[in-house]
Amino acid sequence: HEKLAENLDCNTYFAKPYHSWERGLNENHNGLLRQFFPKRMALDNVSEKEAFRATDLMNNRPRKCLGYKTPFEVFAKMTGKDYFLNGSVALMG
Repeated sequence: HEKLAENLDCNTYFAKPYHSWERGLNENHNGLLRQFFPKRMALDNVSEKEAFRATDLMNNRPRKCLGYKTPFEVFAKMTGKDYFLNGSVALMG
């Protein structure tokens, strides 16, 4: 992780196990995923098609924290790469 952080010029952070409040964004994202895959559902039974569908729906869902834009819209504007708007690419966060 240190080499990766150095290459990407970014900081790394490791949350403590069972300290969900340290990972608010992650916990929020997990809650969104549970709309598609209930908590007791075995994820190894989820097909690739179902996973891509959930990813597409989540990435095309307007978010309050993004000014009611979708993650795809924000990514396209920031990078100038709008070809992701029609594909299945996971943009988490």
